[in-house]
Amino acid sequence: MQQDEVAARVRQVIDAAGVSAREFARRIVIDPSKLSRSLNGTRRFTAAELARIADIGGVDVGRLIGTPADAAGDTATAVRAPSSPRPPSPSPEGGRPLQIVRETVRLIAERGFHAVRVADIAAACHTSTAAIHYHFPGRDELLEAAVRWCMDEDTRRRADATAGTRHAGDELRLLIELQTPRTEQQRRQWCVWLDLWAEAARSTTVGRLHVEYYRQWRGTVADVIRRGVGQGVFRPVDVDGTALALTALIDGLASQVLATEPGLPGTDAQAMHDALIAHVDACLTAPTPG
Repeated sequence: MQQDEVAARVRQVIDAAGVSAREFARRIVIDPSKLSRSLNGTRRFTAAELARIADIGGVDVGRLIGTPADAAGDTATAVRAPSSPRPPSPSPEGGRPLQIVRETVRLIAERGFHAVRVADIAAACHTSTAAIHYHFPGRDELLEAAVRWCMDEDTRRRADATAGTRHAGDELRLLIELQTPRTEQQRRQWCVWLDLWAEAARSTTVGRLHVEYYRQWRGTVADVIRRGVGQGVFRPVDVDGTALALTALIDGLASQVLATEPGLPGTDAQAMHDALIAHVDACLTAPTPG
């Protein structure tokens, strides 16, 4: 089975899902550029990716790779199905791959990545370790998927929260509020990031994702500051340097909040929020005329 035929079948699945290729890549938790290259024939789909595509698309892997007879026709270019059978259990909300990634992220927040076993993830998903390996053959691939999912979720939450906000000062304060770990979900998200920062220092793949995420995050903050300068809300500043300083301050303060007991005066989430707003007012907010 030629790779272009596999790609054509995957395109049919994406079309049937009624979403863009980028959104479908998010659902199967891979880099959109990898999906694009595979669809264009310059990269081969992995067996695990085909398993995730089949799960999200609600089709059998055999439909994607062709019948065994077809696949045997060209063993040099055949894309092979995973050796373990497809799990027969009903697919959870969002599909099994997203469930696996969500539970992995939750467990990382609670225990740290290196303390999380595949058996723990399987138990959390009420499935078998074989089912986990079916979608994510190794821990490295699973970690990469978890990082990418966190990036996508964080970006989506920021976009949803600031949609329709035109005043740059209000938008910057919204971004600060989103980064302040007040709720259990926000604290869990920060715990994951702290653990992944340490992993990024050791892993080339995670390190690249870390660089990509922070490039996007600092770019978002810089864009808001730039618009604020144009609106006269903020003082004329070095936009990129100011964005770097503000995001670094957010990271440092959040680390202190997470490292101390919740509610301890002076190092709690409210103190972090107040310090960030004071920084913005002192270093960015334009003086009121008059």
